[in-house]
Amino acid sequence: MLGRYFVYILASQRNGTLYIGVTNDLLRRLDQHRRGTATAFTARYHVFRLVYFEEYQWIDQAIEREKQLKGWNREWKLKLIERDNPDWLDQSDSVPY
Repeated sequence: MLGRYFVYILASQRNGTLYIGVTNDLLRRLDQHRRGTATAFTARYHVFRLVYFEEYQWIDQAIEREKQLKGWNREWKLKLIERDNPDWLDQSDSVPY
């Protein structure tokens, strides 16, 4: 299905607990994570900082990328984040509307 889909990585802190997800509304999903209504995992481990995201037009591409990233080892995930966000700053303000 053609649209706007996002693969995203949340972190509890720099080099902290990571969460990888996919959504068609990243700002809404971030709000759900931060209110504790998205997943028990992110609420339990306080994983709320958006440190990385990619946008796709096709849901199947986004899901495939999410699966790929989840299969990566931790070192690769950290390098991906630090390539574009070396200070692990929250990227919420960079999400296209």
